[in-house]
Amino acid sequence: METSDVIIGLEVHVQLNKLRTKLFCSCPLYYYDSEPNTHVCPVCLGLPGALPVINKEAVKAAIKIALALKAKVQPFTLFYRKNYFYPDLPKGFQISQYDFPLATGGYVIIEGENGEKKITLKRIHIEEDPGRLVYKGSITTAKYSLIDYNRSGVPLVEIVTDPVISSPKEARAFLNKLRIILEYLDVFDGSLEGAMRVDANISIKGGGRVEIKNISSFKGVERALTYEIQRQRNLIKRGLAIKRETRHFDEVNNITVSLRTKEEEQDYRYFPEPDLVPVRTEELVKEVEGTLPEMPEEKRDRLIKEYGISYDFAKVLVLDSKMADYFEIVAKKVNPKLAASWVVDVLRGELNYRGWNFDVCFKKFDPNDFAKLLKYFEEEKITEKGVVEVIRTKLDYGGSIDDIIKSKDLLAIKEEDKIIKICKRVIEENKKAVMDYKNGKKQALNYLVGQVMKITKGKVDPAETSKILRNLLESPA
Repeated sequence: METSDVIIGLEVHVQLNKLRTKLFCSCPLYYYDSEPNTHVCPVCLGLPGALPVINKEAVKAAIKIALALKAKVQPFTLFYRKNYFYPDLPKGFQISQYDFPLATGGYVIIEGENGEKKITLKRIHIEEDPGRLVYKGSITTAKYSLIDYNRSGVPLVEIVTDPVISSPKEARAFLNKLRIILEYLDVFDGSLEGAMRVDANISIKGGGRVEIKNISSFKGVERALTYEIQRQRNLIKRGLAIKRETRHFDEVNNITVSLRTKEEEQDYRYFPEPDLVPVRTEELVKEVEGTLPEMPEEKRDRLIKEYGISYDFAKVLVLDSKMADYFEIVAKKVNPKLAASWVVDVLRGELNYRGWNFDVCFKKFDPNDFAKLLKYFEEEKITEKGVVEVIRTKLDYGGSIDDIIKSKDLLAIKEEDKIIKICKRVIEENKKAVMDYKNGKKQALNYLVGQVMKITKGKVDPAETSKILRNLLESPA
């Protein structure tokens, strides 16, 4: 898809869902397993006379995000009322920020289509989440919607990019990288529904800007933008103008549908929230600065320097801070390069297959046990195939490393005489493969190695077996 004329900017809404209470009231924040409209109070329902009180921990978490994204935290920040009428907004306005956001600038480095690319940020600000509209079926077919106000008042950080993204693929890469950074900061749980929602602004040069609201998944963002680019191109081909409007992504039908004409800033009638005083940030910034963890790029460079692993392995390890932690425990006990290979290529693959993350892995497969297993492999007590079998058994059924090896008879066969005897048997029983090998079909050797591995249940080293077979096949009769 041509993307040189595509202009995309994202507004990413991140729930600070690891806090205890909502942004302006004391309602418990964790509502995900609760019945609708049970985590509410007069403040988050917008009842007359209820007054908001700012959650200091939410401001500190937002500052933490801003600092990690290299944004400039402003000396003071002010809350505004953003006025619009919608059923999920009980007060008739949203408490957000306008002229005095929490932070400006900043950037995120992504792996773009032509190498590294810096996605610059316009602003970062704090606001409250509205309620949640629930549709029976899709938005285009539902006859009515229900409203759940449990989410109303949840603290959000909105991260607004400059319009520098040039393709749906880059948009998804940005969101993936942003999520990794946020998880390093431990300010939100991305596995929870609605934890990160995206509004995407997209235009084709010369056309009107279209906003696609409330996309709830990264894959959805890529699909919505891809559809919208094609829709706008088709309009241009037909000589029609692209009107400025707000659209919704229907994830059931993979299309965007028009909601309303696009509001201008003046439509929201912003004015300072009279019930909240400005927040001075200087002391809070000093308090937060000392709590910033090692960020992905810093960790990547340190792993390369400290453990001597490749850039490619280090780049993958830091995609998940828990995976990097797991690796470091293992790498202190066995060869770090061996540890990186097994953690990234094998263990990570087994976890992905099961839909698990490294949080689960710490419980299912202690890294010290994993190091012990790799130590056995280093000492040639168990083969590569045996290691994989232990990993799968341990993840699925538990048990100690030694018990699994014993019960499945996975100790490697190391006696050369025994291996030679098995190789001779395989040669005797596979005359055609032997003849093929002697006639120049070298791939026949792989078949013979496979037969030895089958007889020994993978308890011999394939390279050593191949060497023995070659010697037997090529030695004078």
